[in-house]
Amino acid sequence: MGKILIFAGTTEGRLLWEECDKRAIPITASVATDYGETMLPLSKYSDIVTGRLTCEEMKNFIEEGNYTLVLDATHPYASFVTENLKKASQETKAKYVRIIREAVQTLEGIFVDSVQEAAEYLNHHPGNALLTTGSKELKEYTKVTDYTTRLTARVLPDAEVVRQCTSLGFQGKHLICMQGPFSAEMNYLMLKETSSDYLVTKEAGTYGGFSEKLEGAKRAGAKLLIIRRPGAETGVTLFEAMELVQEHHNTSES
Repeated sequence: MGKILIFAGTTEGRLLWEECDKRAIPITASVATDYGETMLPLSKYSDIVTGRLTCEEMKNFIEEGNYTLVLDATHPYASFVTENLKKASQETKAKYVRIIREAVQTLEGIFVDSVQEAAEYLNHHPGNALLTTGSKELKEYTKVTDYTTRLTARVLPDAEVVRQCTSLGFQGKHLICMQGPFSAEMNYLMLKETSSDYLVTKEAGTYGGFSEKLEGAKRAGAKLLIIRRPGAETGVTLFEAMELVQEHHNTSES
């Protein structure tokens, strides 16, 4: 029986990594950035590889490492990574398992289908906004009138991320660099401190801190501007994924 590979970079990936370490189950975690690597605690059983991979590179890595179980714990909005990983697993005949993030059901908030639509909405509605959708698509918000004074971006405390944000005009008190998870109280305080009328978020689900954002926005009297997920996903929960890992490990040991 081959080895176990997890594509991490999310809370689910970190929790799975930590649980495998507790159970002394060796795995390999793949993360895109050096910062992502720092989020995984040191393990004497497992190892980490860092760097973004193309589909062909994923395929070669799976084959050369003799990985027969591939777990996809990448972000729900990183659909291109998921598609590449599915294809690479299929071509190498490795078992592919998608770990899905359970959604938090709510009828509250304003729903849009993309960051572009969120920016367009803000451009046509007055008020300040706290952006919690990450740094990758932050450029879209520069299309909002007076964005440097109306919008505040909350991003990861990574040097390259900070450089990108400041180059786009997000700086000073309009740039918050912190690592989550954030409590409802922290979200509330940030909304009040930035005088935000909106909290812009992706439909992140339980492990993405969505409930805490919802509660914080309610307390602050701010509206949620919610970017829907790209599409319905099928897969397993974090608990189910851990059971699959344990089963695979037991089979390998027998």
